[in-house]
Amino acid sequence: MEEKKEIRHVISKDGSSTLYAPRFDEHYHSIHGAIQESMHVFINAGLRALEKEELRLLEMGLGTGLNAVLTAIHMDDRKIQYTGIEAFPVAEDLLTQLNYPKELGGDAETIFKKLHAMPWNEKGELIPAFVLEKIQGKLEEFDPESSYDLVYFDAFAPSAQLELWSLDIFQKMFGLMNPGAVLVTYCAKGDVRRAMIAAGFRVEKIPGPPGKREMLRAWKD
Repeated sequence: MEEKKEIRHVISKDGSSTLYAPRFDEHYHSIHGAIQESMHVFINAGLRALEKEELRLLEMGLGTGLNAVLTAIHMDDRKIQYTGIEAFPVAEDLLTQLNYPKELGGDAETIFKKLHAMPWNEKGELIPAFVLEKIQGKLEEFDPESSYDLVYFDAFAPSAQLELWSLDIFQKMFGLMNPGAVLVTYCAKGDVRRAMIAAGFRVEKIPGPPGKREMLRAWKD
């Protein structure tokens, strides 16, 4: 994404870590609460919105791994195949500064370390019943063989990466998803919502995490 020296560690309002990327003038997670945001947007509004016992999950923007770690912690008795796409992996020296594994407690630190130690572009078991594949590459070039039940859409904001919030991208997402699948994102911009609707999604605005009034949840009926 940029030279690692340009990215810096920041403590968000709930005490958990995020990273600031000056190139985009964006944080990887909300400064109002990194863990709070990920729990609200991706776990509560996404993972817990589906009742399937086996899920294929795609994350756009693996980043620090926070969403994947939280999913592993809160998967309950499900079986999950988790694919995370990241064009620019976070440097190891920055990963060591992140405090959210200790903030979460329990097995979070062990899961976090294993997640980042796993090789790119290979499948492996992160924890029992949770198979992880980290893809180093761009979403535009991603061409998977499988389709997905849940999408965590966690790219930087449209003001920083407009190309990832386009009609073309949401048409691609729609095509990669199974009937009944859901896509969740922290973003609630009108242009993004209209692009989702034009791509074929049924979109709902729901309450957002701390610091945001609304977020979007999009269903493929």
